[in-house]
Amino acid sequence: MAKAKTKAEIRKEAGKNPVFGYLQKLGQQFMLPISILPVAGILLGVGSSFTNPAVIEMYNLQGILNDGTFLYGVLSILADAGDIIFSHLGLLFGISVAFGMAKSEQGTAALSAIIGYFVMYATLTSTINNFRDVEALSEIQGLITPYLGFDQTMNLGVLGGILLGIIVSILHNKYYQIDLPEALSFFGGTHFIPIVSSLAAIVMGIVMAFVWPLISAAFSSLGGLIAGMGIFGIFLYAYIYRALIPLGLHHVFYLPFWQTAIGGTAVVNGETVVGAQNIVFAQLAAGVPIDAHAAAHFAYMFPVMLFGIPAACTALYRKAHPERKDDAKGFYISSGLTSFMTGITEPIEFAFVFASPGLYYGLHCVMYGISAILVYLFGAGVGLTFSGGVIDFILYGILPGNPITSWIPVLLLGLVYAVLYYLLFTWGVDKFDWKVPGREEAVDEEAVFSDASYDDLTEKEQRAYRIVSGLGGTDNLDTLSNCATRLRVTVKDGELVDEALLKSTGSAATVVNGSNVQVVYGPSVGNVKTSVDGLINEGKAPKHGLDKSEAAEIQADEAETTTDAQNSDDVSDDSQLVEIYAPARGQVIPLSAVNDAVFSEGLMGEGFAVHPEGHEVVSPLAGEVMMVMDSKHALGIRTEEGLEILVHMGIDTVELNGEGFDVKVSQGDKIAVGDPIADMDIDFIQKKGKATDIVVVVTNTGDVVDKVMIEGGQDANLGDKIGDIAVK
Repeated sequence: MAKAKTKAEIRKEAGKNPVFGYLQKLGQQFMLPISILPVAGILLGVGSSFTNPAVIEMYNLQGILNDGTFLYGVLSILADAGDIIFSHLGLLFGISVAFGMAKSEQGTAALSAIIGYFVMYATLTSTINNFRDVEALSEIQGLITPYLGFDQTMNLGVLGGILLGIIVSILHNKYYQIDLPEALSFFGGTHFIPIVSSLAAIVMGIVMAFVWPLISAAFSSLGGLIAGMGIFGIFLYAYIYRALIPLGLHHVFYLPFWQTAIGGTAVVNGETVVGAQNIVFAQLAAGVPIDAHAAAHFAYMFPVMLFGIPAACTALYRKAHPERKDDAKGFYISSGLTSFMTGITEPIEFAFVFASPGLYYGLHCVMYGISAILVYLFGAGVGLTFSGGVIDFILYGILPGNPITSWIPVLLLGLVYAVLYYLLFTWGVDKFDWKVPGREEAVDEEAVFSDASYDDLTEKEQRAYRIVSGLGGTDNLDTLSNCATRLRVTVKDGELVDEALLKSTGSAATVVNGSNVQVVYGPSVGNVKTSVDGLINEGKAPKHGLDKSEAAEIQADEAETTTDAQNSDDVSDDSQLVEIYAPARGQVIPLSAVNDAVFSEGLMGEGFAVHPEGHEVVSPLAGEVMMVMDSKHALGIRTEEGLEILVHMGIDTVELNGEGFDVKVSQGDKIAVGDPIADMDIDFIQKKGKATDIVVVVTNTGDVVDKVMIEGGQDANLGDKIGDIAVK
């Protein structure tokens, strides 16, 4: 069994070769989209092969496979279902990379990658049509193509998606906690990521509109040179074709060989035919022996796809770490079967091209080139329409007969390739320790959690570290969420919670009720939770709470001076009175009567509450909406005087996940006194066992409030003035 590496060992290796470490982590993110490719490949291979017009015509299957028949329709559905996956691999890889490489808030990163992908192609297409000569670009076969709903664009393939995913993940990790000036605060934090990702996608789309055609033209022109190199050219053709697949540039390389005179010219039944694929099918239709030079552009695939790759999958599975074999078994079986049946090799190739480039370019592509030379020397003439799987081998090799296609040498070479691939891949894994699926390094999670150094953390990470420590460490955490103002945590042992340490992180108070803990931070709690999640996800959080001496030392270093709210009966002469109005129809009650210790004990600040008698909730003062909770039960308002008001609808209603509330405003809206801000379904909330009190508190009481002057017990209608707040 492979020994798990500690975090210190991983850091040491990464320090020696950070690029390799990054690429290895990047390669791991490809496994999610790769996992769907075997099934998609079988659907596409079977469906495409039997709906191909050449197959239908060659074997006179018009009766059962004509366009419009039931069987043709079913097979077309299978082909379309598989094709949609392969047609959008770039998008899938981009999402997977952005999601997997994000340190926290992975959902935001994934959504930003989707947005960025569409913006990139919109920019690319617009740049091509506005600043490039589309007709000139169209002369490069396979370059200008419809894609993603755009008529004249360029498909950047998997490479384009991966590059975008990397850019989004870098921007996300750098800016997902960004603080912007107050006037732009709505666009801060995670809201900033899709914005900056879109801007980066615009730049990438413009750059690719000029760079991609140059690269494509270079490989397209290379075909003309290779065509005149004889047998060595055949080797180069097969090698380069395979080498370009991960980059998505193989289409512009092979199409000239398949469809133009670069791939050869032949006279069949008195007609001149150009292009390797056209020659092969014309000769098949005529029933004459296939030109080996034309077929060399296809026949070389069969020994590798039918025999070599399944054997390689067997070898790699046998060499997987014992503890990973069960996980790797399904992947290798499905990948080998997909290659054999349909000739689709992306599942296995994408799995090792980034993890072990030497394996792909130094061995795998070379074996393709050697196969191309050998099938040409053997005079093999097996063609294909879709890919080099057993279906095409039977249809275009075995059934036409050996005198026509010389398929028997291809089969014999395939058997040799099975042995070679098995032996070479077994040797390569032993010799070079290729990090293919099933052989990735295992990380000792115990070491990861215990190896973080407080002094090495950033200021935000140190705060999050103290919060996790104050909650008893990750070993003591069960669940972690937040409402509008506080962290809501379920712990295993409430006695391990260190309220003093949590106080040093800026919390107004901590309420411990058995295993349920509430840590009050005010409206900024969302960013607090994001920081804590990020620290835990990165393995930097402490497993256990700090002992008393450690906690005292950190508190002494990080103590923050807080200003207590003033509760004097006198209002200073220079105070400004701000009128406050009833947010709902009902009875006004003091905060002390609210059945929530955080509010009733004034931990969130001074204010009041209303027992609502109707469903409408309006703004108690004028200002700007600075926050709306996803759960819709609370929102924040900032006034011109600097008051930060929290309107909290119901008690513990965060647990309703938005049911029972219809919020009428959005973050950034300007609102006046009495403007509708929400509707509450009073009956529904009460049926769920929740109190319906509407709580209004000034969350920055200590900073700006001199005194809150509101009389409890009064009955109020919507928009009635109920008191004043004296602002310092």
